[in-house]
Amino acid sequence: MKKGKVIVVGLGPGSNDFVAPIVKRAIDSADVIIGYKYYFKFIKDHIPENTVCVDTGMKREVERAKIAFDYALNGNCVVVISSGDSGIYGMAPLILEMGCQNRYSDIDVEVLPGISAFQMASSLLGAPMGHDFCVISLSDLMTPWEKIEKRIVASADSDFITAIYNPKSKERYWQLHRAREIFLMYRDPSTPVGIVRQAGREEQQVTVTTLEKFDYNQTDMFTIIIIGNSQSYIYEKSNGTKLLITPRGYFNDREDFEDHNKNRKEGGDSFSAGREIMINSFANIAREVKREDLTPQQRWTVFHAIHTTADFEMENIIYFDKNVVDILNKKFRNGSIKRIVTDVNMVASGIRKFELERYGVEVLCYINDLDIMEDSKLHGTTRAVAAIKKALLDSVGTLFVFGNAPTALIELCNSISRGYIPEGVIAAPVGFVNVLESKYMIKTFENVPKIIVEGRKGGSNLAATIVNSIMSYDDSSDLMIPGRGL
Repeated sequence: MKKGKVIVVGLGPGSNDFVAPIVKRAIDSADVIIGYKYYFKFIKDHIPENTVCVDTGMKREVERAKIAFDYALNGNCVVVISSGDSGIYGMAPLILEMGCQNRYSDIDVEVLPGISAFQMASSLLGAPMGHDFCVISLSDLMTPWEKIEKRIVASADSDFITAIYNPKSKERYWQLHRAREIFLMYRDPSTPVGIVRQAGREEQQVTVTTLEKFDYNQTDMFTIIIIGNSQSYIYEKSNGTKLLITPRGYFNDREDFEDHNKNRKEGGDSFSAGREIMINSFANIAREVKREDLTPQQRWTVFHAIHTTADFEMENIIYFDKNVVDILNKKFRNGSIKRIVTDVNMVASGIRKFELERYGVEVLCYINDLDIMEDSKLHGTTRAVAAIKKALLDSVGTLFVFGNAPTALIELCNSISRGYIPEGVIAAPVGFVNVLESKYMIKTFENVPKIIVEGRKGGSNLAATIVNSIMSYDDSSDLMIPGRGL
């Protein structure tokens, strides 16, 4: 007698067009085909005339597996059918587990892939699964709801794109409501959601909506729900078709792509992938920031500082003059700030170029100029001091930014004490010599708008990010998640 075998196949979403050729060949070679009776209609044109077909109802998986192995023990080639991919909520795990038992251990088992329902749903929606994702079933028949809820929380908190299987049935009507509630704790209400019912079949229905506007009545056991991540967006084509897209990150220069985000944000402004990453980062920062007395302006700058340094002490050591972020932002907008002078080139390189172009502001750093090197040697000073002296020769409309050299800040303070008033000062020199003194000095000038990183901490990247926060303050409402940000 010939040796039998069991082949577990995925039929895909339910159309002959999506059944893999290798699966069709397995069906053609089968002596016996076993499966849930609903699925046989999808392969009726491929079943050979003399093939034995064994169909059962729902919740008869173990019985189907035993029948398959019993036929295989008698030398038959048995094909067990699942919809989608047999390894994803299908028959493959059960067949393989049972095949490890002594009685069936000599039976060869082969698993052939199929297109999963979430893959089909994704293609109908556009490209929502373009980045890291997970798949969760809301069915608690075999998994306790407590464990399912932990997985939902983990997915929502980790910013995974999430495909949801088995969202709702007559008996299980509340689980989807709870899942949405959890996602709204971690995601913006405008997060895109795709709802696909009967994917790939004649009854197919596709809906693109948001977490906030999600309608439970559109779902049943034949529905796949895909919830986007913080980068996902909805794009509406000229014919009214809505696409759900999650960028992978290859197309980085999104600032130059017009109308890219017109359905996510009023006004049709474009947005960058980097900004979407920042949204998620700011949401995490907001959950850990302890201070409740920070104004929205201060929080905007503090969040930038923490995002850059990963140092939550920033919420306690950044000193702000009253309304200073708004004051300096208005000076950028009305043209009062015409240039930014930095103590070192590292600060200059960290200031966003598109923001400088937006306001028509230039950044200057003289520290590597030849005449500065000569002057510092001649007068026995640091190059940073000589560079600030040069900047003060033409200092109208200047914001001074320090991320390294306390001696340069001290030189500016000496000039202010003699009557010079700059447009503003960002004081974040770092180190151990003269650092504290330089910050004490600048803090005494009440007529100079300033932000100071108090203590010994500071640095070029921190000084630059503070400037970036000031220039981008108009965008703060678009980059902070409601309820967890400003």
